[in-house]
Amino acid sequence: AEAVEDNGITWIGPGSKAIKVMGSKLAAKDAVKAYDIPMVPGIDEAITDTEKAKAIGRDIGFPILIKASAGGGGKGMRVVENEGEFEEQFQRATSEALSSFGNGSVFIEKFVQQPKHIEIQILADAHGNVIHLNERECSIQRRHQKVVEEAPSPVLDADLRARMGAATVNVAKSCDYEGVGTVEFLLDK
Repeated sequence: AEAVEDNGITWIGPGSKAIKVMGSKLAAKDAVKAYDIPMVPGIDEAITDTEKAKAIGRDIGFPILIKASAGGGGKGMRVVENEGEFEEQFQRATSEALSSFGNGSVFIEKFVQQPKHIEIQILADAHGNVIHLNERECSIQRRHQKVVEEAPSPVLDADLRARMGAATVNVAKSCDYEGVGTVEFLLDK
């Protein structure tokens, strides 16, 4: 995308800025801060120091999730139930992130138990206009990959649907998104 843009050719799809920002979970978290998007409790920076990471885990409260910043599909992601298994899971997550994505950066979030996985499709043009196309329930998964998508989600009421739609539009605006895309949410109990 960047090479096409740099050569004065019209790129169809998300621009290089959006690709860079949304390609890194940490950069994405940083980009949406100004829009007050609800986030899973955790840290918004890469962590390499095991002892510091353990202290953060204690502060957040176990169980926690160690996640690859550049990850997807469940790779580089480890649930840590207690402090005793932290170091082993931390090493596994960073190693898998490095081998899968060429980037060993990880961060820590609270592990959301039994979440609903909600996705909302967006359409955005080059003039800053963004709309959303409502949600899909994508909670039925196998190995962190969707098996069934249901629309509309049976767990959302009108108010929550509207708030999530507005948040979706703000996520797109936070990175100057253009084209068609998806914003994903975890909905706790």
